Amino acid sequence: MPEPEPAARDLLRRVRGVVLDMDGTLVLGDRNNKGLRPLPGADRLFAALTELGLPFRIFTNGTNRTPQQYAHALQALGFPVTDDGVLTPASTAVDVMRRHGHRRVMALGGAGITEPLEAGGLQPVPPLRGTEADAVMVGWFRRELTFEALEAACDAVFRGARFYSASQSLFFATAQGRQLGSSRAISAVVRDVTGCDVTIVGKPSLPALQVAARQMGVATDELAVVGDDPELEVPMAHKGGAVAVAVHTGIGHAQSFAELPENLRPHLDLVDVGVLAYLLTQR
Repeated sequence: MPEPEPAARDLLRRVRGVVLDMDGTLVLGDRNNKGLRPLPGADRLFAALTELGLPFRIFTNGTNRTPQQYAHALQALGFPVTDDGVLTPASTAVDVMRRHGHRRVMALGGAGITEPLEAGGLQPVPPLRGTEADAVMVGWFRRELTFEALEAACDAVFRGARFYSASQSLFFATAQGRQLGSSRAISAVVRDVTGCDVTIVGKPSLPALQVAARQMGVATDELAVVGDDPELEVPMAHKGGAVAVAVHTGIGHAQSFAELPENLRPHLDLVDVGVLAYLLTQR
């Protein structure tokens, strides 16, 4: 590989921790987020992070598994991910909801949402009309979604519950191409019916980055944030003063990142995470 530019060296010298996207950056699976396969350069990146002693967290906006189940899926591919090495929007939701004094959370999602909330001291409740709830959270809820669940969520919001979404991304990357994200679609219905605000607890929210930084014991401006989606990882990095690293192995491509406003473009725009591995070892 060619020698890294001095500007890239300077950026990466300040990095003391790394936040990695999963789908489209490290792996690709099917439309149900199964059958994960490593993407080019992933093995080299993990080897470089291990060699350099750089801590990392993987942050996925997916909620069809618990954070630990995601970790186990990545471990099965041979990646050196610890059991607590994966974060999801449910991880952030615990912090945000406790800070707002919420206790009962109506969950439009499965165990990927309810188990982390419960482990964090919150009480998940089912999406049934008339159920008391301080908050409503929507995540991966594709096959289970019913009109009754939508009605229950709207009813809870009408009665004062705050509405949270795992993600507002239109799509996520799969081996079959981009797939529509359920969180955005469901949120659109609830917002249209109730007029509520939607609080994002996954990427690109600043609280998501802060949770990852706190777990690694570093400041947000000492992080590199790596991902494939122009609407997620790069904006989140800029919110926290982190180094924004784009890769072209998922949703985004070179042109899609170039079309961002100049102040929101990635600091490094790379073909894949293997290039980042090389740059980190040469900084």
